[in-house]
Amino acid sequence: MDEVRPTSGAPAHGLVPMFPPGLQAIYGECRRLYPEQANPLQVTAIVKYWLGGPDPLDYISMYRSAGSPAQDIQEHWHYVSFGLSDLYGDNRVHEFTGTDGPSGFGFELTFRLKRETGETAPPTWPAELMQGLARYVFQSENTFCSGDHISWHSPLDNSESRIQHMLLTEDPQMQPVLTPFGTVSFLQIVGVCTEELQAAQQWNGQGILELMRGVRLAGGPWLITDMRRGETIFDIDPHLQQERVDQGIETEGSNLSGVSAKCVWDDLSRPPEDEEDSRSICIGSQPRRLSEKDTEQIRETLRKGLEFNTKAALPPISSQRPSHDRPQSRKDSLESESSAAIVPHELVRTRQLESVHLKFNQESGTLLPLCLRGRLLHGRHFTYKSINGDTAITFVSTGVEGAFATEEHPYAAHGPWLQILLTEEFVEQMLGDLHELNTREETKLPKEYSWPEKKLKISVLPDSVFDNPLQ
Repeated sequence: MDEVRPTSGAPAHGLVPMFPPGLQAIYGECRRLYPEQANPLQVTAIVKYWLGGPDPLDYISMYRSAGSPAQDIQEHWHYVSFGLSDLYGDNRVHEFTGTDGPSGFGFELTFRLKRETGETAPPTWPAELMQGLARYVFQSENTFCSGDHISWHSPLDNSESRIQHMLLTEDPQMQPVLTPFGTVSFLQIVGVCTEELQAAQQWNGQGILELMRGVRLAGGPWLITDMRRGETIFDIDPHLQQERVDQGIETEGSNLSGVSAKCVWDDLSRPPEDEEDSRSICIGSQPRRLSEKDTEQIRETLRKGLEFNTKAALPPISSQRPSHDRPQSRKDSLESESSAAIVPHELVRTRQLESVHLKFNQESGTLLPLCLRGRLLHGRHFTYKSINGDTAITFVSTGVEGAFATEEHPYAAHGPWLQILLTEEFVEQMLGDLHELNTREETKLPKEYSWPEKKLKISVLPDSVFDNPLQ
């Protein structure tokens, strides 16, 4: 449980030596922006995480920002977290690894919320939102990056708001700081509508954020979240915004390389009774576990654009992330630098399958056009990792290196990891057949799609099938 109180008081000048150096460094950056607010209101964890409490963030400071009238930036509340970075340097929370690398996870979260008329104190719900994100980071050890998106599936403030998801970007004012325990950058949470999240998935988060910066009602240059915003950027400027998104998808493809999902696959190549050689993956079954190398490769694909919400059980994702500066090309690879060091490869026989049946829930199914159009047509791959176990499904194009599916044997499996290689011609055919999944309207379920000549079947099923496997 958290409590709200004024900061107890490190004075603005002449900090005592016992004041934690990591905390002091972040306070210093806050004081640079808000010299008149040396003691802002804070939400603080009553029982600190390192003493067994549930909340990883020791503090969330809340500042009142005047914005910038000259830039038409409105007044708002500015929230800053303390605890994702190493505040203390004594290994109580984060392992101290030196001053050259990141401090702790290397970042803190910020959030800018429009101040409502007559509001004299900042709402505290953003603090719980930030704690929820921090809990995910600590539990999964997955670090966030600018441009990442977060599917939340619920109004951020538990109201009736359309702002139900988040994108992440660099805070427009706070500069990275160098602490005695490493560097800390500041990632700002930006509330978005479902349509904006979907556009970010199909294209990329940075592109949508740039569009939002140009629309005052959607956040403006500082990307201030307005929970009362009822219009998306596509409502505000229907033709221009959608045209720019479509052009971006067409020319650049999607940066989303994988999602946690409700999915399973069945091998239709062998009769069900042939259990020793058949690898029919069913919910509730106990398939062989993924090898370390397979797991590492799947983690690699899930490091960007991971979807999650507060209710799902999340798979552990590695904290080491690839560089966003690496140029994308038509020749993508499933082999990660880190996985190459894992030897020997666990002895799991690659099995070629003749016929497969893929099953997705509705949310996962609606991402199939994105997978095909935004990834495979650009020579890339896309992975669905089941939240219910080790099952994984990776779609690959013919240009992807490191895949064990080939044009000769397009369906191949390592234990519960299935790879499906699709030619460009077949992708175009599937996009036509799956066109109704592009609509935002709910599709009547179950829905089945079949390509008998390719021996491939896809079913989109209700969540209840995945949530209650024994029924």
